[in-house]
Amino acid sequence: MDSAVDQRLEPAHGKFVGAPAYDPDMLSIDVAQRRARLATRHRLAPSARSTDPVDIARSMVVLHATDPATVYLSVGARGIDLTPADVERALYDDRTLLRLLAMRRTMFVAPTELLPVLQASTCDALAHKQRRAYGRYIEQAGVVDGDIQSWLSDVEAETHAALLARGAATGVQLSKDVPRLRTQIDTSPGKSYSKPTSITTWVLVVLGAEGRIVRGRPNGSWASSQYTWAPVETWLPQGFSPLPAEQARVELVRQWLRAFGPAPVTDLKWWTGWTLGEVRKALAHLETVEVDLNGVTGILLADDLDPVPAPEPWAALLPALDPTPMGWQSRDWFLGPHAEALFDRNGNIGPTIWADGRIVGGWAQRPDGEVVTRLLEDVGTDTRKLIDAETDRTTTWFGDVRTIPRFRTPLQRELTA
Repeated sequence: MDSAVDQRLEPAHGKFVGAPAYDPDMLSIDVAQRRARLATRHRLAPSARSTDPVDIARSMVVLHATDPATVYLSVGARGIDLTPADVERALYDDRTLLRLLAMRRTMFVAPTELLPVLQASTCDALAHKQRRAYGRYIEQAGVVDGDIQSWLSDVEAETHAALLARGAATGVQLSKDVPRLRTQIDTSPGKSYSKPTSITTWVLVVLGAEGRIVRGRPNGSWASSQYTWAPVETWLPQGFSPLPAEQARVELVRQWLRAFGPAPVTDLKWWTGWTLGEVRKALAHLETVEVDLNGVTGILLADDLDPVPAPEPWAALLPALDPTPMGWQSRDWFLGPHAEALFDRNGNIGPTIWADGRIVGGWAQRPDGEVVTRLLEDVGTDTRKLIDAETDRTTTWFGDVRTIPRFRTPLQRELTA
């Protein structure tokens, strides 16, 4: 059997027992099975691709959106007969996808239906943390008399009201309506790199994390990050029902395990940005099984033990910070020896070439629009043909749009030199 997970596993007194060849307390899942799951569940094999951007985002739990182009390219790599206009429609017309700051204070695009889970599990705590941090900067600057948090709350309320009056606005427009947004704060006084900044972005970040305002359509192409803002009351008039934080964390963990399991608990902790205690508390509410991942203990949902068949041979060109490589902290089983070329110094992964569940190279778009690739290992003629076909698909997806990854890696720099 290709997978090391026996199909005869049955629950017994809260534990799962396997065939005699397996330790009853620690099943083994090999790299081939993890790669098969990745190919199918992340919609990278052609037979697993989708015609719906929301379905693609749902498969990944969320899409990484620190770099605006990532969202579109991630969908394009997993889509059938999709165009950037289909992603824009889901984001800004149908509003079935929503851009927000969430886990690890990172920008994501999520299915709108997931908003209650993200809000309660992560965003509420993020808003509280950011408001306290910004309040300390304001207090240190000595530019506000009285209670800092009350002052900030007043500015937030005034900004929200101004946005309601406008319907949609940029930060610059709102700072004209709310003079206190132009309050200047030096976060590094006395330092050579010190540069005073207004609190406009701070206030908008907190309002966004609280779910009171949302990022709307950007000015420019789909690769632009110059967003307008809209009040949630008009952007999502149906609203959403709040969830208890504990219930929301359980649901987010369940969805992550379905998409990225099996994996070590440390990967889950890293992806969520929660404390280990919060992660373990959420896991305690789920039926999970410990498994052996080549000498490392991983976890898997107890109803997800059946082996996933290996799909047809496949290749994919994934963008910088794609949700697949960013779904785990421990990446050796698909990254191999290629980290130095494909990551920047801060741990951000650049554009990657995948073949049958592993990274085999990198790619870049040159200023003239050409998509260039470089293989970092021998893949054979048949796989090379698959990669060439994906390169053509990516070139078509870009059209006239030119992008430069926000975090440039050594290989990406070489390819565009």
